[in-house]
Order: sequence, then structure tokens, then C-alpha cells
Amino acid sequence: MTYQPPTRLHAAILDWAGTVVDFGSFAPTRIFVEAFASFDLPLSLEEARGPMGLGKWAHIRALCDQPAVAERFQRRFGRLPTDADVTALYKRFMPLQIEKVGEHSAMIPGALEAIASLQERGLKIGSCSGYPRAVMTKVEALASEAGYRPDHVVASDEVPRGRPSPAQALANVIALEIEDVAACVKVDDTAPGMLEGRRAGMWTVALRFSGNCLGLSWEDYQALSHEQRAAARQRIDAELGPCRPHYLIDTIAELPAIVDAINARLARGELPNAH
Repeated sequence: MTYQPPTRLHAAILDWAGTVVDFGSFAPTRIFVEAFASFDLPLSLEEARGPMGLGKWAHIRALCDQPAVAERFQRRFGRLPTDADVTALYKRFMPLQIEKVGEHSAMIPGALEAIASLQERGLKIGSCSGYPRAVMTKVEALASEAGYRPDHVVASDEVPRGRPSPAQALANVIALEIEDVAACVKVDDTAPGMLEGRRAGMWTVALRFSGNCLGLSWEDYQALSHEQRAAARQRIDAELGPCRPHYLIDTIAELPAIVDAINARLARGELPNAH
């Protein structure tokens, strides 16, 4: 048998918060702040955003490993945070997240139109998230009411390891019956999501403005001047550059043009791991 590389994309694997819903990725970050506050541990929104893209238990572990947060924990409890403490915070976080995720579930402007355009091009739509299944069930239901119904969804606790492991992306490949990972594009607003796609052997597209990197609401983003957006692009591109995304775009609304560009590259025989 001879290897025949794909000549076009067959699937897009999309993140959720900050990519297709919840402009600014506020649902998870604000709940982290609230969960830590319930243990009398101050946490800023900026600190909460730091490990975004990881599974939520791993996110809390990463927060507790930050020197400033660990110092606050030691002052409050007289010891450094253990895995048992992380689990206690996670158990406080989860019901809050399930209860309040609907407050930040609106579709990102242009997302439905972009996804419909990908489907018109023959792409299947997979998806994955740092949310566990208990949260994803609610997020999926709200998105379905808004008109977004991906072909497959993989939650963070449905694979052995979450992002930046490639497991969730590859679980989509299996479920969608995609024959070659090079025929997939992974779209995400976080560094772990980019690494997930890279490690899965896919094309990768990073989103600058709709998610965690900018961390603004749609209204505040719209109010930015041309100069402010240019400065933010420069900062975010430098931040995500080490993850080696194939493309960086402002929001998912620009994705159909990128899919056309990737299809042209595939038709020329180019593959994602070569770049």
C-alpha cells in the first residue's frame, strides 16, 4: 500500500469557551475566582486565566502551584496546597460552574455563519473543551438552542489526559471516522489547545481576540481603537508563537478563508507537520 496524503480538510475540531461561545472566556475564569474566595483565598481574574485550556482539576493544580497563590494558601492554612486541597477546590468549583455556565453561553458573533460555511465545504465538526462532561452537557444544550450542534463532543474527563495531550482531538478523529489527522484543523484560543492540535498532527489555528488571551467582552473588544488592536495582536502573537500555530486570526469569523488556504496547501502536497 502507498500513502496518499489528503488533498483537502475533512474535519474541524473546535474548542468551546472563547472559540464558539462565551466571548472573552468568562465562564470558567470568574468561577475559579469565586471558588477560591469561598476558601478565603483571593484570586485575580488575570491569575485565573493563566493556565486556561487545561482540564479544570489540572487548572486548579496549576493555580495552586503559582508562588503567589501558594503563599496565600500557606498564610491561610499553614501549609502548601496538596492534591487533596486541589480536589476540595475542584468540588467547590464544579457545582458553581454547572450553575452559572449559562450566564456566559452566548454564541460568539460570526461563529454560526463560519461553521455553516465549513459544513458547506464538506467538513465534519468535532469539538473538545477543558470542561468536564457534567458542564459540557449543559453547554451543549444551550448551544443547541442557539443553533450549534457539532457532530461530536469530547469532554476533558472522557479521555485519560486532557490538553495539552492530543487525546481529545484524536478521540474526535476516531468518532468522526477521519482517515488522516492531516485532514483536520484544530481551532482554539489557548496555548494548551494549540499544543493539543500540534501533537495530534493537525493544522492549527489560534484565535487572538475572542478568548482568554485578550479576555475582554464583545462590547469592550468593539470599543478598542485600531492602535489598541494592533498592539494586542503583537502581544498575543508573541504569547502564542512558541506553540507554533499554523495561523493566527482574530475570531472564528475569519476561519472559512483559512480553511480555503489550508485546502490549497493540501492540494499542493503540503502537510501540517512539515511546517
